Amino acid sequence: MKDMSVNGAAAAQQAWSREQQQADAGAPVESAGLSAALSQKEEEGKDLVEMIRDAQEKAEAQREAMKLPKSSTRYGDAPLEAYARLARARSRMEVNSASGYARRRLAQFKTALRTDSDNAAKIKAAISQLQKAVNRGERKKRELDRERLTEIRRKKAAKEELKEKERRLRQELVRRRTQRMIRESGYMREAEISDRLATQLTATQMELRQQAQDLSASASASLETAVQHYTAAAESVPAAPVEAGFSGQA
Repeated sequence: MKDMSVNGAAAAQQAWSREQQQADAGAPVESAGLSAALSQKEEEGKDLVEMIRDAQEKAEAQREAMKLPKSSTRYGDAPLEAYARLARARSRMEVNSASGYARRRLAQFKTALRTDSDNAAKIKAAISQLQKAVNRGERKKRELDRERLTEIRRKKAAKEELKEKERRLRQELVRRRTQRMIRESGYMREAEISDRLATQLTATQMELRQQAQDLSASASASLETAVQHYTAAAESVPAAPVEAGFSGQA
C-alpha cells in the first residue's frame, strides 16, 4: 500500500513537471504575441494622433481664412507680407508657403468685401495685389528651376575644366538672380503705391459722402424754415372785411 502511494506521488510529480515545461515552452510564444499586439496598438495610437493633429491644423487654417480683419488700416499690410515672404523664398516649397498665405488672405478679403463697404476701394486693391502675388509665385518657381539647372550646368563645366563655359554660366546665373531680386523689390513698391492710392480714394469717397449728407440736411432744414415762414406770414395776414348790404346778387 505504501509503495502504491509513493508511485502515485511520483507520477503526479512527473505530470506536474511536464505541465510546467509545456507552460514554460508556451510562455515565449504568448509573450511574443502580446508584444506584437501592444506594438500594433501603439502604431494605431500614433496614427490616430497624427489624424487628430492634421484635423486640428486644417480647422485652424479654415478659421484663419474666415476671420475678418479687426482694423480697416490692415488691408494694405497683407500684400506687403505676401511679397516679403515671396522675396525670401529660396525653394519651391518656400514659394508654395508664400502663395498659400496669399490665397488665405485672398479668401478672407473677398468675404470682407461683402461686409465692409466703407473700405471697398482698399479691399479691392489688396485683393488685386494678392492675386498678383499668387501668379508671381508660379513665375518664381519656374525661375528657380531655371536657376537650378544653370547651376548644375556650371558645376559640370567646372568639373570638366571648361573655364570659359563655366564663366559664362556663372555670369548668366548672377544676371538671372539680380533681375529677379530687382523685380521682387518692385513688387513691394507697387503694393505700397496701390495701398496709398486706395487710401486716398477711400478718404475722398468718405468726404464726398459726408458733404452730400450735409447738403441734404441743409436743404431739408432750409425747406422746413421756408415752410414755417410762409405759414407764419399767412397767419399774420388779416381777413378781408365783408361789406354791409352785399347779398351776392347782381
